[in-house]
Amino acid sequence: MASAISANKAELLAIANSVASEKMIDKAIVIEAMEEAIQKAARARYGAENDIRAKLDPKTGDLRLWRVVEVVEEVEDYFKQVDLKQAQKLDKNAGLGDFIVDPLPPVDLGRIDAQSAKQVIFQKVRDAERERQYDEFKDRAGEVITGVIKSVEFGHVIVNLGRAEGVIRRDQQIPREAARVGERVRALILKVERNNRGPQIFLSRAHPEFMKKLFAQEVPEIYDNIIEIKAAARDPGSRAKIGVISRDSSIDPVGACVGMKGSRVQAVVQELQGEKIDIIPWSEDTATFVVNALQPATVSRVVIDEEESRIEVVVPDDQLSLAIGRRGQNVRLASQLTGSQIDIMTEAEASEKRQKEFAERSKMFEEELDVDETLSQLLVAEGFAELEEVAYVGVDELASIEGFDEELAEELQNRAKEALERQEEAARQERRALGVEDALAEIPNLTEAMLVTLGKAGIKTLDDLADLATDELIAKKRNEPRRRGDGPQARRNARTEDKAGVLGEYGLTEEQGNEIIMAARAHWFEDEEPAAAAGADNSGEAADADTPQ
Repeated sequence: MASAISANKAELLAIANSVASEKMIDKAIVIEAMEEAIQKAARARYGAENDIRAKLDPKTGDLRLWRVVEVVEEVEDYFKQVDLKQAQKLDKNAGLGDFIVDPLPPVDLGRIDAQSAKQVIFQKVRDAERERQYDEFKDRAGEVITGVIKSVEFGHVIVNLGRAEGVIRRDQQIPREAARVGERVRALILKVERNNRGPQIFLSRAHPEFMKKLFAQEVPEIYDNIIEIKAAARDPGSRAKIGVISRDSSIDPVGACVGMKGSRVQAVVQELQGEKIDIIPWSEDTATFVVNALQPATVSRVVIDEEESRIEVVVPDDQLSLAIGRRGQNVRLASQLTGSQIDIMTEAEASEKRQKEFAERSKMFEEELDVDETLSQLLVAEGFAELEEVAYVGVDELASIEGFDEELAEELQNRAKEALERQEEAARQERRALGVEDALAEIPNLTEAMLVTLGKAGIKTLDDLADLATDELIAKKRNEPRRRGDGPQARRNARTEDKAGVLGEYGLTEEQGNEIIMAARAHWFEDEEPAAAAGADNSGEAADADTPQ
């Protein structure tokens, strides 16, 4: 009998050690799972109503089984309570209200009990294994990992990472890359999410960060932070651009990334299935960086609109198709690399645009300021584009224009201010005709012209405006550049992204947008305060009514 008990002890410990080692989890978790399984089996034997506990010694394998009962004066629940007389037989120091231990004999697990215990242990171990996998990978996002392709399911590649599995979704794969079961594959850990079925490890081979990490593995100077990849853009499987800078003036960043006879860049190209990579010197000067980013095309002129985050690039006529690239690829990658929308036009188009703008602005000044064509053209030639600029610029600046004097400058400013007042009044009348409340005109940052735009969009009351999110109010258009050579899909994508807020054309900042929305919502809170005060008064009256006189 003793030998049998000893064998059972040894067997329990051997199982615990084996499972902990195989699943790479703490032995204490396996011991806890065994205790839970034995408790479940004991409740099935002695009654589920009992509060039964089990303790397995992790060193000796000794198993103790007991139930916990409360000492009471009169027993109502025989499974969980015991009277004082019976309790003192178990523990002579027991008193009313105490919880004492009632030892139970070991249970012999039948076939069904053993199967049930096995399920409990497996579930507990599986949960611990999933938690261990999540803890191992949760902080590794952005790291390149190597695994073996386990299977391909519905176009998604399942990768065996050794202690866990990852998935490369279809949109994170390199197009036209064949995934073969059993092949080794490198990928970037994109993100790790906790899931009921275990950690979900999402991998990517299409992300620009994957290419940057590959360069860091191939170029020691990047790994040592002597060279930095400041920006990267990819069209996976086709073409990519990276902007690099060196912290050591004696090291050429582009040459270091290319390597001897192109050895370093070719290693990355092969990993990315022949993806062509343009390595570009990064520059803090946006115009210089744009010129570099559009290589191999030659750029004549760059005009930057910082407010709109747009860049206008002028190229010679024979360079247009090269600058745009096949299906707009070159300009699209350059746009992603610089973080700005790039519009490309030829010298002829730029000249035509300038002439058109010059004529429009001259005509506007001629009509609004009631001046002759020569004077209006002179204003435009000096860089004036809006009435506000003429109205509020320093008189000295206007008077310094050749042929102007201080008297003429003051007269032009007065006429510009009068024109602005006329426009404001016309907009006010239109706004009222549209039915836009006067209350909206009191909100800061909103002009009468903006209120007209709101009215045309059906936003006429404080509640209409308050219901908007800031983005719905001020978001600017974020469409990709659409040039000759863009395919139908590129044009469809651009139309999809061509969404702007109601006041997107006015260039309001996010701070101004938030201020407008909060001012529109202010009356909501004003309405709540009197209601709360009224509620308090009513409750006071009710209390007085209930008080005996």
